[in-house]
Amino acid sequence: MVWLDGVLSIGPFLAITIGIVVFFLGRRINQLCAPLREFSIPEPVSGGLLFSCLIALIYALSGIEIEFDLKARDALLVYFFTTIGINASLKDLFKGGLPLVILLTITIVYMLIQNITGIGVAALFGLDSAVGILGGSVSLIGGHGTAIAWAPRISDGYDVVNAMEIGIACATFGLILASLMGGPIAKFLIHRYQLQPELKETLDVGIAKGKQSSAISGFDFLDAILALHICVILGVILNKAIDEAGLQLPLFVTCLFAGILITNSIPDSFPRLSGNKWPARKPAIALIADVSLGTFLAMSLMSMQLWTLVDLAGPIFAILATQFVIAVLVNLFIVFPAMGRNYDAAVVCSGFGGISLGSTPTAMANMSAVSQRYGNSHLAFIIVPLVCAFFIDLVNAMIIPYFLSHF
Repeated sequence: MVWLDGVLSIGPFLAITIGIVVFFLGRRINQLCAPLREFSIPEPVSGGLLFSCLIALIYALSGIEIEFDLKARDALLVYFFTTIGINASLKDLFKGGLPLVILLTITIVYMLIQNITGIGVAALFGLDSAVGILGGSVSLIGGHGTAIAWAPRISDGYDVVNAMEIGIACATFGLILASLMGGPIAKFLIHRYQLQPELKETLDVGIAKGKQSSAISGFDFLDAILALHICVILGVILNKAIDEAGLQLPLFVTCLFAGILITNSIPDSFPRLSGNKWPARKPAIALIADVSLGTFLAMSLMSMQLWTLVDLAGPIFAILATQFVIAVLVNLFIVFPAMGRNYDAAVVCSGFGGISLGSTPTAMANMSAVSQRYGNSHLAFIIVPLVCAFFIDLVNAMIIPYFLSHF
């Protein structure tokens, strides 16, 4: 920890330790609060939001600003998406072909609607259209990373002095809304249409409620870690090769593809040093996925500096409220019917809630919470990350310049 000019900076080791504590806190809160469980609110969301509010209270009372070094958090995201790749089979990928295209098409159209909505609401407040785009796909579907990347260009080119603050504020509150949206939407659809999984599938993330993790031996866990590291090594190699070819992708995307490649290349009879089969869809992989995703999301939410968003409340809340309503309507009346009106569609809708206003980890956390309560959907865990972890950034990179130059 470093104390300088009223700012307490917390290093990566302590930050990830606090993140684990916050994850446990969220689990305890959900155990004590039945509505949070009923609406499948992810445990790290409960703990992360409470902790960020406590930090904001400390700042309000003492003026002490707390900052976290989140470098270690990125490794958790790589771990999580590698587990998704390991669990993916070619059969699932072929099965997800048409649903993947449908969801991607809906998402692209929704991104256009999101920007038009942001521009329209900004115009009602007499603000530049660039502000509306900041409150559209730049910060909502794009998330904090896209907002931070585009804010300087919008600030310099369109005379929006506080573009960075607006982008971060929209991304932050969008993350909160996305975390709270997915579970209730899935619950409504599942109960309204009496949906249930067609097949009883092992969980991609976490362990089913009521089952004990003691069924996982120490060597099972270590074998899963070894498999993860093998995939990550290949993912790093792929990432460097793609980067040299002139295309930049996040490391977790290439690790996801590495997991898919290795899982579908190794025959069941392939000899391994551990003596076990490749650990695809084994409880150890699901447990690692749950822990890594939960801790990542807890760290993301606990580090929010809510006090920086107060001065931007009026127009931003109006934009976000409108975007929230549209996201819910699109989910209920377009995504759910288009994806088949079945249980898989309901789980996809919980993930789309995370995509529409939040981030890829939020989408996955929403689906994980729903799956652990009602049953798994391998299809959802295949198509949603492919849409939001790969295609969205590529499409957004083309949509944002178009709107900035034409509106």
